[in-house]
Amino acid sequence: MHTKEIEDRGDVDLLVRTFYKKIRKDALLGPIFNDLITHWEEHLEHLTDFWEAQLFLKRKYTGNPVAAHIRVDAHMQGTMTPAHFGHWLQLWFSTIDELFVGQTAWIAKNRAQKMSTMLYLKVFEERQSS
Repeated sequence: MHTKEIEDRGDVDLLVRTFYKKIRKDALLGPIFNDLITHWEEHLEHLTDFWEAQLFLKRKYTGNPVAAHIRVDAHMQGTMTPAHFGHWLQLWFSTIDELFVGQTAWIAKNRAQKMSTMLYLKVFEERQSS
């Protein structure tokens, strides 16, 4: 597949949809996502909004990723590990590399890496306070 710069919402949508197609089939992450997400189209639109806001600062994102990940960990009975986040990142990076090049692709990787660390720390803090 030819790679190009991430330039607009259409590119972000392609990234998100390609990535979550992999997630849904993944042996480690697929069961978690497929068990919790019942309205995939709505979820994909929401995530496209999130990443468009992260990459282009064009759209106001109204979700709460920390609360969402705390709920997922609770659903998993406190078994979410750094390995889950690391595997998610590996799939995210490989999807970006398959489809895109350039500065915005790098930013998408960098933001995901920072967010994954922060989200796991917040999940761990929540476990300690419960």
